[in-house]
Amino acid sequence: KIMSGYLYFFICLAFLIAGYAVYGVIAEKVFGVDRSRPTPVMTREDGVDYVKMPLWKMIVIQLLNIAGLGPVFGPIIGALYGPSALLWVVFGCVLGGAVHDYMSGMISLRYGGAGYHEVLGRNLGHGVRTFMEFFTVIFLILVGAVFVAGPANLLLSIFPEIPYWVWAVLIFTYYICATVFPIDKVIGKIYPFFAVLLIFMAIGLTIALFAEGYDVLPNISLDTLFTSQHPNGGSIWPALFVIIACGAISGFHATQSPMMAKCMTNESQGRKVFYGSMIMEGIIALIWVTLGLSFYKSPAELEAAGPAPVVVKNISFALLGTFGGIIAVLGVVVLPVSTGDTAFRGARLTLADILKLDQTSIKSRLMLSVPLFIVGAVLCLVDFSVIWRYFGWANQTLSCVCLWAISVYLYRRGRFHWMTTLPAMFMTVMVVTFICQAKIGLNLPIYIATWIGVAAMLVSFICFMIFGKKMPESEKDVDNNGWNATPAKKPAEFEDPAKTGKPQQAG
Repeated sequence: KIMSGYLYFFICLAFLIAGYAVYGVIAEKVFGVDRSRPTPVMTREDGVDYVKMPLWKMIVIQLLNIAGLGPVFGPIIGALYGPSALLWVVFGCVLGGAVHDYMSGMISLRYGGAGYHEVLGRNLGHGVRTFMEFFTVIFLILVGAVFVAGPANLLLSIFPEIPYWVWAVLIFTYYICATVFPIDKVIGKIYPFFAVLLIFMAIGLTIALFAEGYDVLPNISLDTLFTSQHPNGGSIWPALFVIIACGAISGFHATQSPMMAKCMTNESQGRKVFYGSMIMEGIIALIWVTLGLSFYKSPAELEAAGPAPVVVKNISFALLGTFGGIIAVLGVVVLPVSTGDTAFRGARLTLADILKLDQTSIKSRLMLSVPLFIVGAVLCLVDFSVIWRYFGWANQTLSCVCLWAISVYLYRRGRFHWMTTLPAMFMTVMVVTFICQAKIGLNLPIYIATWIGVAAMLVSFICFMIFGKKMPESEKDVDNNGWNATPAKKPAEFEDPAKTGKPQQAG
């Protein structure tokens, strides 16, 4: 063993926290935060989506928006590969996921609260935008469907006397309310209570694991850190990097960040809201990898325990007793529920942007929401495991494309684009390799799939270096400072730099 499991866990935890304090500040400087710049909510507050909120509430909402089943189920399944899962959570989160979330959220802010598809379109071109508009809406509906089935199964495991369909209907009803009503009326009211359950789950299970004398991470060694321990002999590359998405890096997050970009009152809040929330999700993922590798003596025993919902229930009830176990499982349940609701809301906002439909009236919101829920209800009838496999790859593909768009944004402005270009290159190799070798893809041998992935990355990088600076946003869409050129009237004090006491910085 290279060190005790306890020490290894706390070193990983320290790296995540240090990532926020150090690398998060670097990301902030690379982007070029301007604290004097008016934010979208200051110019177009509408009482529905553009609503001013206190910082603490935005952090809670952002965390619960992005932290679905991914940082629980993904790490449990990823733990089958052994302690290497911990490395991916730490380095993936700090260097990839948190930077991805921060940059995409801040670009959305600069574009007036623009959605994911518009961030891509303004930086990668109209063709990419058109394709990703369709892809994003389908993906968000897929997320909503996944996050009905997942929490419904968890609730069924602790309340078996209540049928599955009842839980599914209740969750769907909540999603309808959260999608249609103003963000501060439902989401803003209920999320603080969700946060209490989430904190109890994460901290309670960690303390109980240590207090009850479990051998924490018993199989930590140089060998297990870099080789697969999967009972079926599964290779770490590239499966682990798709299985653990939320908690490391997730493209879904970029579709959610515009919701809080519409509510922020100062650009300085971005690191706390976007980078900080991703670090907190990484901590949740770290805890569940550790629980999976410590509560069970080996990956083989973990696999034999059953699917992820059963593992969550077993660990929670064994460590915290019946009452505490129920509270902990409910803390897990709020993660997918608080992500599924904003997935459907994000789909509505994306469609509204595409169709140029004003969303201030409830009639227009229902007109877009009803078809989304009909499709989502149909997808809920599909086998959960099938949906999850496609969800994982689609999720990482979204993050890959978004990283390239961010890199173009930074490259054009003379910023240090390598902060996102290097992760974009890695993710390109990974997602292409996965779909080429997976059974749901081309089912090619891994060495051939990897070379195809490398080739795709090289082509992407060459195109980026040649064309990256030649794809500026149209003056029709964005002004010289990166601001949307057609918002409601900007506050007068921001129109004249002389009145602010200091010049405006370029975006």
